[in-house]
Amino acid sequence: MNSLSRYRAEWFGGLGALRRDILAGMVGTFALIPEVIAFSFVAGVDPEVGLFASFVMAIVLSIFGGRPAMISGAAGSVALVAAALVAAHGLQYLLAATILCGVIQVVFGLLRLDVLMRFVSRSVRTGFVNALAILIFSAQLPQMLDVTWHTYALIAAGLAIIYLAPRVTTVIPSPLICIVALTALATAFPMPVKTVADLGRLPEALPHVFLPDIPFSLETLAIIAPYALAMAVVGLLESMMTATVVDEQTETTSSKAQECTGLGLANLAAGCFGGIAGCGMIGQTVGNLRYGGRGRVSTLVAGVFLLLLMVALRPWVAAVPVAALVAIMIMVSISTFAWDSLRNLAHHPRPSSLVMLATVAVTVATHNLAAGVTIGVLLSGVFFASKVMRMMQVEVAYDAASDTRHYRVAGQVFFASADAFAEKFDLRDTARRVRIDLTAAHLWDVTAVAALEGVVTRLRRHGIAVELVGMNQASAILVDRHAPLVQGG
Repeated sequence: MNSLSRYRAEWFGGLGALRRDILAGMVGTFALIPEVIAFSFVAGVDPEVGLFASFVMAIVLSIFGGRPAMISGAAGSVALVAAALVAAHGLQYLLAATILCGVIQVVFGLLRLDVLMRFVSRSVRTGFVNALAILIFSAQLPQMLDVTWHTYALIAAGLAIIYLAPRVTTVIPSPLICIVALTALATAFPMPVKTVADLGRLPEALPHVFLPDIPFSLETLAIIAPYALAMAVVGLLESMMTATVVDEQTETTSSKAQECTGLGLANLAAGCFGGIAGCGMIGQTVGNLRYGGRGRVSTLVAGVFLLLLMVALRPWVAAVPVAALVAIMIMVSISTFAWDSLRNLAHHPRPSSLVMLATVAVTVATHNLAAGVTIGVLLSGVFFASKVMRMMQVEVAYDAASDTRHYRVAGQVFFASADAFAEKFDLRDTARRVRIDLTAAHLWDVTAVAALEGVVTRLRRHGIAVELVGMNQASAILVDRHAPLVQGG
């Protein structure tokens, strides 16, 4: 299937797929609202700023994004980065940083820097998913503290509807039934429970394009550039991780480079419409997938329906009990968590389990996905290097007839194994000749070359003739470039 045909199929997959995309996108909208409002408060901006950004991002990404069915919005660790800028310089500087963030992400996509995701192991991705599930659930706890029993009753009723309604019908997603039913119940029988209106001021008009009211100078650029770069990296990290999760759950592939570019265009547009930067949202995306969303229409509907709810149906949305949204988010957190990972702790290699647990622990402790994933990637690299290092072996034999010591090297020689490689050689050898066989070895970097150079130089300094044999072409090129006297003798 060529790219144009694939793009067309992602938009128009038949009437059944269209119906599922529309309904799933509507459910995703309801799950989007409370989290966007919550993260708007984290960033120190009005809820309408985050909601406008989420609407704009959904529209742009439905067209230019590389991962169909993914929901993105003004939430996640990006809000934590934005909070410091807003506190120090105000909203207008945040809008400028958002626009610059979008430009940086477009450049990332055009340069195809999405390949860096290949360094994120499955253990890190699993830890990312589990940490998100925990954070999604913990984010609901403030809505369940210092409340009356009515709230708990509505949450319990909402969960019952969500899990039992599919046994009766799957035509309408159960979270949508939950929202309608609990709103009708709370309206018919007034009770002391929080509603969406209590979460913050909702938009009263359509967004419009404007440029940030800041001085355009190098001083301004120096202020916003560090924040813009941080938001760009964190946003790309969360979006790439979310796209990977969607790939796995749908057993499909997506263009990560296109997603980088699409996210950049979306954030650029969001900043021009008075919104803050955003990224992929794992909870809302999983909810979209759970209820049948697979195409670009589900992403488009999430944005269009969000605007409809914000403006046209604002009074109705304001009356939705927060308990209904909490019930949906609890369901999303349960479905997001990789429960198999708990059972796999006893079967998977200990380093893999440790990487997963460390990713979860750091992310939950810091509420920073970038920190958790960074620690996970670093640990994965350390464990991998340690494993490869142990696979490097040096066998030693002595031929008395020719008074030659034979060293047969097998495995990968690089920065982590270079010292172990050098330690295998007796630099005070009494043999007249030393033969180093590298047929089964590979030199990967300048550290390995330096180790070999050090061994050969010291042996020759003691009057020992050194012969290198079996070096493959790639290793030989590296040695010739960085230690030409080693082979020349």
